[in-house]
Parts: sequence; structure tokens; C-alpha cells
Amino acid sequence: MKVIIVGGVAGGMSAATRLRRLDETAEIIILEKGPFVSFANCGLPYYVSGEITEKEALLVQTPESLKARFNLDVRPFNEAIAVDAVKKEVTIQNQNEIYRENYDVLVLSPGAKPFIPPITGLKEAKNTFTLRNVPDLDKIMQALTPEVKRATVIGAGFIGLEMAENLQKAGLAVTIVEKAPHVLPPFDQEMASFIQKELVENGVKVITGQSAVAFQQAGEKIILEDGSSLTTDITILSVGVQPDTTLAKEAGIQLGMKGGIIVDENYQTNLAGIFAVGDAVVTKQQITHADTLISLASPANRQGRQVADVIFGLPRKNKGSIGTAIVRVFHLSAAATGLSETGALQAGLDYEVIHISGKDHAGYYPDATELTLKLIFNPKTGAIYGAQGVGAKGVDKRIDILATAIKGGQTIFDLPELEFTYAPPFGSAKDPVNMLGYSALNIVEGFSQNIQWHELTEEMKKGKLLLDVRNKAELTKNGKFSQAVNIPLDTLRDNLAQLDKEKAYIVTCHSGLRSYIAERILKQNGFDVVNLDGAFALYKMVKPEEIEYE
Repeated sequence: MKVIIVGGVAGGMSAATRLRRLDETAEIIILEKGPFVSFANCGLPYYVSGEITEKEALLVQTPESLKARFNLDVRPFNEAIAVDAVKKEVTIQNQNEIYRENYDVLVLSPGAKPFIPPITGLKEAKNTFTLRNVPDLDKIMQALTPEVKRATVIGAGFIGLEMAENLQKAGLAVTIVEKAPHVLPPFDQEMASFIQKELVENGVKVITGQSAVAFQQAGEKIILEDGSSLTTDITILSVGVQPDTTLAKEAGIQLGMKGGIIVDENYQTNLAGIFAVGDAVVTKQQITHADTLISLASPANRQGRQVADVIFGLPRKNKGSIGTAIVRVFHLSAAATGLSETGALQAGLDYEVIHISGKDHAGYYPDATELTLKLIFNPKTGAIYGAQGVGAKGVDKRIDILATAIKGGQTIFDLPELEFTYAPPFGSAKDPVNMLGYSALNIVEGFSQNIQWHELTEEMKKGKLLLDVRNKAELTKNGKFSQAVNIPLDTLRDNLAQLDKEKAYIVTCHSGLRSYIAERILKQNGFDVVNLDGAFALYKMVKPEEIEYE
């Protein structure tokens, strides 16, 4: 069997090495149009700041090492320029010639390429770059001369934020421009607000709700859509990616969403003997079963292994992906899995949302840090639709657990039953994931009703009163809602007469724990009350301008 794989890195190399382990006799050729067939593209931004000190550390394998260990025929600087599916033949161009190779099986793993927006003056700009591979990194490093002082990052997604952090750590004054209303558009606004605050506190200027509409002066001047301008010495374009599927299209392979390659559950395209994996393929969002494009290393590696199994004859199926991802921004991490609240709304799902605050480990043990978790779930079935988390430590662990729960078909009813390792340096006896389960159960079983931060203004316009059960000292130190009535929780039972049972109340505290206790007290005393989910701390993070100080 002769297998040609177009494209290396995650999907292609996973397919090649797995297939070799399964079949020692197969002839396996990997075509890579660039110089490197196996590199850590997710680590590229960290070389910019020097956090990764040696570029060689980014080069995972070489053609020589792959030949020695796996007997693979790896051909860098060999670009597949045409496919004849009838003849089962690939036309290849290298630095010296154009030649052809026949195949029994063809695997396409071309990946995704940066999306280049049609901005006036971009072609004339001399200082704009994208970051996809090692040659791109080399160009950026060559441009970072001592004279370069100001950097602009267009796009505040994962790569954009990583580049902003590392350019700032490299000593540049950094500005981020993002068209969406907030940074990290895949996240919901309130969770992204933590990251936006972290950027600002570390000296990064953040401009949201704006896009670059023109480059002037060879790229040194950027015009924004409101007419304002930025002066920049270097610009990183990070406005998303798109499937790199020109070869597939010209070969007659059926394309779908945004030009992605359509494959079945066995990664088979519409052409016999041709498979595709990785960032270039349309996959299924496992929760909604809708078509989606997910450009992440973990799914690409899994798909590469699975397509090798399929080619060998093993019964593997592509079950889809839930899009689990994480990013570090200075001292915080933000992670997400499954659907956002926005995604659940767009999908027309019946859902509820809860937020909880906790510590990465026992609060009494030194160096405990705050983390905030969000859960989106079905209030009838308990199905978990998605989760997001932000914090200095321990976010990865909790989102990984919740991603596993989603993949395993577990529900909110299972979260309290999960058992984790516990000792004070590592966690809490009631882990934040357990607490998510308890809080969700309270909603489902009717012991608590909540409203979200974005619903507060409208609910108060309807006549509901806001009751803040924090202590007086907290109001002075941390700020307060302008129209809230304040009765500290520990005195609430003694002051019920101050409240009007003819009125409906929204109760809040700092994080939501005390307000839930207050909600239970008031409900059992005949009051109409709901809890402000996430409470004062979350609202202040999203809308600091609405907070009053004494």
C-alpha cells in the first residue's frame, strides 16, 4: 500500500506515524511545501518574548529523525499542486522540478491559513505580518529591530492575545484592535472582561468595537473605522483562519462551510481513496451536531490517528469535537469547552446559566487564588452544553474535567458525585466543579431562581428592588450598586419587617454564596425573590462604570 500525505504537523504527522506503527510494509510519503514538517506552531508566540529561548525547541522532528525511527519518506519544500483522482496521481513541485507520484490512498492535511482582510493599503504595508509557521516567525523576529517600539495586533482571539502578551514582554508598547465588542470573541462578554482588565493592567491598550479600514505610510499609520488613527512600527494580523483548500477544490473535492473539506465519519471525501483531516475539514459540533470548523491541535492530532486506523481497516468514527481551548494572558488563564451562552442562544437551546467563584486550592493554604467558572446547561435534562473559566491557577484542571464530562455524556446531576484528589495544596474538599453541580441542582430542583448580569437593568425597570446583603465595610471598600437596599446577611432575619412582601426582590452579595442563603431565607418567609448570578463581583467586572463609591 502506498500512502501519500499532504501536509505535516498535527494531523498529517499523527496519521503517518500511527499508520507506520500499524503497517510496517506500507510506503508512506509526506509532502510539505514548507521547510518544516513537524513543529510546535502553538509555541511560536512565546519565542517572540524569549520565554522559549531556543528556536530548535520548536522543531519537534526532522525528516532524518522521522526516517530513522518510522521509515517515513518526508519531503520538505515539496508542494502538491494537483491531484488526479481518476489516475490516483499527485503532481508535485519542488525547488528543482515538477514530478508525479501515484498513490493507493491520499490523505489531505493542509491545515488552515490566516485570513487576510481586504484592507486598503495592506499590500503596500511593509511592516504587517501573520503568524502560522516558523518562516513567519523568522520574518517577525527579523523585523523586531531595536528601532521598533510600537506594535499593533489586529484581532483579539487566542493567537492575537498571545502575540500581544509576548510583544509587550519583548519591550514594545502594544495596542490590540478587535472588531467584536470584547476581546476573546469565542467567550461570553463577562468572562472575557477578566482578560480585558488583565491586558489593561499590564500596559496593553485595548480598542474594541473597531476594525482597521486602511493602512497608510507603508503600514506605519492605521486608520480605524471611526476615523481615528494609530501609529505603529509593526502590525500582526490575527483576525482568524480559513481552510487552506485550494488543492482540494481544484481536484473536485466537495467543500462546505467557509471552504472546508466535507468528509464523512470515516474522514472520506467524495472522491474514492482520498481522505482529509485537521483544520481544513468540516466537522460536527458534538453538542448541536451542526457543521463547524475547529482549528485546534488536539482534534487534529486525534483525527490524524483515527484516519490511519480507518485506512488500516479498524472501526474508528469521527464523533465530532466540542472545541476545548485555553489561553494564558499575563497572570490569568481563560479556558472554555462546548458552547458559550451566545452559542446556546443561537442554537435555540433551552438553557440556564450559573457562575461560581472559588479558589484553586483550599483557601486557608498559602497562595490560593480566585477562579470563576461558568456553566451552561439544560434545566430539564441536566445536559451540559458548555463551560468557561478564568483565573490565575487551576482553570485548566476544571475545564478539562467539564470537557470530559461533556464527552462522556454526564450531566449536572453527576457533577456532585465526581471525586477528586484532595489535600490543601491541591484543591478543596468541595471542588469548584462539585459546587457547579450543587448550584445547578438548586436551579433545576426549584430551590433557587437567578437572573444574569445583563438582565439586571431590565428587571429593575420592571419594578424589582435590589437587595445587597454584603457588610457595610465591603460597600465602602469595593463599591456598591447605586439603587440597592443594604441589609447584611447576618442581620437579615431580624430586619425582614423593613422589606415589602408586595415587592419583588433581586438579592446580591459579593460572589453569590451569601445571596443564595438570603434567597432561601426570604423565599421561606413569603418573599418573591431571585438571585443575581455571579453577584456584585461579576457585575463590577463587566460594568465598572456603573459602580458607586463612598
